[in-house]
Amino acid sequence: MAGAGSAGWQPGAAGGVEVEFAGGDGVMRREPLGGCWNLAFERVAPVRRFASFRGQRNRPGLWWFSRTGEHVGHESWLERDRLMALDAEPEVVGVASQPMWLHWVTDSGRPVRHAPDFFARRADGTGVVIDVRADQRIGDRDAAVFAATAQVCAEVGWEYQRAGELGPVRAANLRWLSGYRHPRFDQPGVAARLGEVFAEPGPLVGGAAAAGDLVAVLPVLFGMLWRGELTAELEAGLLGAATLVHARGDWAGERRDSAAVRPAG
Repeated sequence: MAGAGSAGWQPGAAGGVEVEFAGGDGVMRREPLGGCWNLAFERVAPVRRFASFRGQRNRPGLWWFSRTGEHVGHESWLERDRLMALDAEPEVVGVASQPMWLHWVTDSGRPVRHAPDFFARRADGTGVVIDVRADQRIGDRDAAVFAATAQVCAEVGWEYQRAGELGPVRAANLRWLSGYRHPRFDQPGVAARLGEVFAEPGPLVGGAAAAGDLVAVLPVLFGMLWRGELTAELEAGLLGAATLVHARGDWAGERRDSAAVRPAG
């Protein structure tokens, strides 16, 4: 969401941009972005409510984010799908919705504020600011706000993404796999057998059958695909018996490391 007026902004002025966000005590704070860009914005509360009323066209709700075990709000199904895609990225370790208001003054002297849809944190510490909007719904004013936001992010070392709709095939596959994102589908013994079976690429159902009873193995396999421990092409076609599956890198070593070092709660 952006304020009125042109969104033009002068480069090299990140110190002139202010960020408004909810502190750990729940009290709203407004500070220069240059002095607080390194805070854990992936942990903050939303800066505004998600409207819900009869007859509204968008569909707000909550997504259970399996990487953190917390619910994250979304204002539309488009945003929900983007949250789903973030949840399926192994390197994303946290995300917050509507995390902040960015305030700046245009080159014509008009104030602008903009609340990005999400702030995500990667395991390497990278911060990612994300605006979600369908391509056909971006007008000139929105494009200017997004361009200015990208410039602000670049100056403080954040990555910026303007995300649209997921491809329909990828979205359908992720929706299926998301049903297996709960930890109950993470069975180490079965996962180890699947890792051995798919050390070389092989067909999904054939490999699952080689690892054990399909009723017990397939849910674990889908959970591994969700977490990225197994990989498959999710954009070429819907997941099926012949889909080629392959174990990703040293996933067993990564599992041991993640089990040994638990993030602080």
